[in-house]
Amino acid sequence: MTRRHLLASFLPAALQSAPPLRLAKIDTLHFPKGRDSAPFWPHWTWLRLTTTNGLQAVGETYPRTAQEAEMVHSLLAPMLRNRDLRDIERIWTDLYQTFDYQIAGGTEIRILSALDLALWDLLGKTLNAPVWQLLGGRSNPKVRLYNTCFPHKHDFLTDPDKIVREVRDQYGVTAIKVWPFDGAARRTGGQYITQADIDKAIAPIAKLRDAFGSSIEIAIEFHSHWNLPAAIRIARALEPLRPMWLEDMLLPGNFAQYRQLAEDTSLPLIAGERMAGRLQFQQILDSRALKYVMFDVCWCGGISEARKIAAMASAQLLPVAPHTAGGPLLFYASTHLTTALSNVWIQESCQRFYEHDWPLMLEEPLVPKDGAITAPDLPGFGMRIKPEIWSHPAAQLRTTMF
Repeated sequence: MTRRHLLASFLPAALQSAPPLRLAKIDTLHFPKGRDSAPFWPHWTWLRLTTTNGLQAVGETYPRTAQEAEMVHSLLAPMLRNRDLRDIERIWTDLYQTFDYQIAGGTEIRILSALDLALWDLLGKTLNAPVWQLLGGRSNPKVRLYNTCFPHKHDFLTDPDKIVREVRDQYGVTAIKVWPFDGAARRTGGQYITQADIDKAIAPIAKLRDAFGSSIEIAIEFHSHWNLPAAIRIARALEPLRPMWLEDMLLPGNFAQYRQLAEDTSLPLIAGERMAGRLQFQQILDSRALKYVMFDVCWCGGISEARKIAAMASAQLLPVAPHTAGGPLLFYASTHLTTALSNVWIQESCQRFYEHDWPLMLEEPLVPKDGAITAPDLPGFGMRIKPEIWSHPAAQLRTTMF
């Protein structure tokens, strides 16, 4: 038996003889800016593919919704005409090389990320298999979670202990992410920080350590607000509180400065949620500054690129911790990927989303259990959108036919 015949024997017969999978139409859906335009937080754009044989698949990106939707129809759609949608890697490469002439990392890479997610969802539905299975099977039947404290029931600056008790007691989640230094950054523009600013920002973190000791993990987010001297001063002040990591302290392009920051603190650094493409990640990995690697599959280039970034991190014996503070498909797709990866530290989740937003838009949305999440066994990503969301009075729906 030849190698070609051997490989073909593993493919479903229907796939081996199937004609090319062509596009019939692309829909985009988003909502006007402002949290009152929908009963959930409408900060994402959905891209829906419909094939000539009637299959549908969904991709997602955020947060420049109107611009993303416009670019899907004006730029992306013409490039997909007559393409076989099963050729995920070839389509990704062709589009990226075209987009790189404009800007690598802006709206172009975000819509490419959304398309890539939709193509993986479509492939799963074509083969009647969950995406995690297509990515290599289950390395992690359950993926450990931390909770990001978006506004919901309690303010993490004053009542972080209440948030931890809720997510721990109800869902088994024992890790939390807060960003108490952002107020000082807004006041000073990130140019400097005083000891009084540090003392105020540390207060909610110290409150958590006093209440829970080492039974919880605490991650600190900085949203890239700080210059190097301020970041070093903050990091050293945080060392006695033993946070799990310091996230995005500097702008993500400052790879040498990240290395200097890493040398000036004993605390582990993580970065990458705003970075796009493996070439940018290669530079920060070469700096040897990070202990964890973060990516966002709606921003970095989709599942196709995220799995390569994860492999690059694995080659340096570094784990990944995906960013999921966007729309619901971001969480679903990330969960399929982390289920398949062998170098996962932890994954982000948001109590507000699975308690409030997702039940309004999804059928049987994912909910943490025992501090972890399990990827669906349904075909594709297994995210089922309520039909009425597509006809919501405030929905901005646009279609391109082929």
